[in-house]
Amino acid sequence: MEKKRSNFSGGLGFVFAAAGSAVGLGNIWRFPYLAAQYGGGIFIFVYLILAVTFGFAMLTAEIAIGRKTKLSPVLAYKKLNSKFGFLGVLAVIVPIIICPYYCVIGGWVTKYVTVYAQGLATQAAGDNYFSDFIGNPWSPLVFFLIFMGLSVCVILLGVKNGIEKISKFLMPMLIILTIGISVYALTLPGALDGVAYYLVPDFSKFSIMTVAGALGQLFYSMSLAMGIMVTYGSYTKNEINLTKSVNQIEIFDSAVALLAGLMIIPAVYVFSGEAGLSKSGPGLMFMTLPKVFDQMPGGDIVALLFFILVFFAAITSAISIMEAIVSSLMDKFHVKRWVGCLIVIGLCLLMGIPSSLGNGIWSDFKIFGMDILTFFDFFSNSILMPIVAFFTCILIGWVIKPKTITDEVTRNGEAFKRKGLFNVIIKYVAPICLIIILVTSILTQCGIITI
Repeated sequence: MEKKRSNFSGGLGFVFAAAGSAVGLGNIWRFPYLAAQYGGGIFIFVYLILAVTFGFAMLTAEIAIGRKTKLSPVLAYKKLNSKFGFLGVLAVIVPIIICPYYCVIGGWVTKYVTVYAQGLATQAAGDNYFSDFIGNPWSPLVFFLIFMGLSVCVILLGVKNGIEKISKFLMPMLIILTIGISVYALTLPGALDGVAYYLVPDFSKFSIMTVAGALGQLFYSMSLAMGIMVTYGSYTKNEINLTKSVNQIEIFDSAVALLAGLMIIPAVYVFSGEAGLSKSGPGLMFMTLPKVFDQMPGGDIVALLFFILVFFAAITSAISIMEAIVSSLMDKFHVKRWVGCLIVIGLCLLMGIPSSLGNGIWSDFKIFGMDILTFFDFFSNSILMPIVAFFTCILIGWVIKPKTITDEVTRNGEAFKRKGLFNVIIKYVAPICLIIILVTSILTQCGIITI
């Protein structure tokens, strides 16, 4: 057990680490295909509104809870109110479920980095390349282990020497690569039509699923309801301006999400049109994009840089997910960091191997019609996260009251200009939205409703 709780060295270290967690595969992979699936510009419009309202409120609340209690989520909620100890347990279960399958997907990204580094762009663009890869029982497991091992090594180094240092290095690199690839994509003939599809709202494409998709994406984009921001908040020094930090994370996260779309959507639009975009879905990165890269000038180099960028995003997010688990184990059971890391490795192997094999030799095994990885993703993202967020709102809005959080945010005399908005969102708007997203997601997945 660490005698003194670890801290980020300053505000910049915290922002880079938190923003790195928020960026992840949620922004680089998930955001573009959801934007394509739900009508481009109208999805962006809805997402940005939710980001500056719902996202801002939840992000502020979780970071403030962490800093106020100086505890990881497994104990933080209980410290605020003893009856809400269950919420801390749920908040830790989320990253425990996500971490294994996230490392599996991180392994896929690692594979594509090596493929393009070897100059095998044409092979990667083959119709069955990705399905053959994930269907192989051994190759995905090897890359899963590599990705998991690299992430654990960073966690072993601790908060300052591991998480903060790697975040300060990778985040500037990620920004440079994102901007560079986006600029290149915009130079492609016909790309501006793709930009218009991506950014100009078409209100005829609006539906309740647009809101549900955008709200669900916020959980990933801002690492909400996973215990991550509570954990990182607990490492934040009291003198740090939380309002300023939250604003910076919001801006960083939204900017990278929008740029991720600019990297991908105009390019795919050029080569496959709107129909190709709307049908790509989760396969956008691993099946559609390699074909696009194979057709564009200098596509092999662009593809290599793109998957390096995705790897950077994936590793920073995986680190934050693991740290939420390790920190909770250290707080709850008073184990040393290396013991917590060993437990995380065990959990990843226990649940990650089935997630990987579920696309191959175990593909016939289904849970409610879903393969193992998809089920873990659905259960964590569409059920547990809304539940954790809902009870967080109830705890803050109606039990300990919003003043508990706003006092923490302004403890050094900082201005909290969106205090009124925070109070309304936490008490009224967010709980209603979360119930809607929870019920809608479950009924849709079960085939009871189609929206």
